[in-house]
Amino acid sequence: MATPSAAPRPALEDRMLLSASTFQLIGFAVLGVASVLWVAGLLRLLRREEHRAATARDGRALLDRVPRQTGPAGPPAECVELTAAEREAFALLVRQLTRRG
Repeated sequence: MATPSAAPRPALEDRMLLSASTFQLIGFAVLGVASVLWVAGLLRLLRREEHRAATARDGRALLDRVPRQTGPAGPPAECVELTAAEREAFALLVRQLTRRG
């Protein structure tokens, strides 16, 4: 007995897209774009943190380049005499701040 020859079946990949609805295809596309954007944002964030860490390591070298603000090379220090009431108010403020900390 001979079997009737059947038409060749399409490959599985061809049938998958035909069986998905338009909304599913749009959803896959949106999900793909969101994934790419998330990865790009994550890489950008990691690169920024790496740059901050490198800057923090070199921060001391940058501070050494700043000229001294006091001493013979810098401006003279200023001194202001406080009245007794101002000294008492300042002492009260310092006491209040040190109690909280």
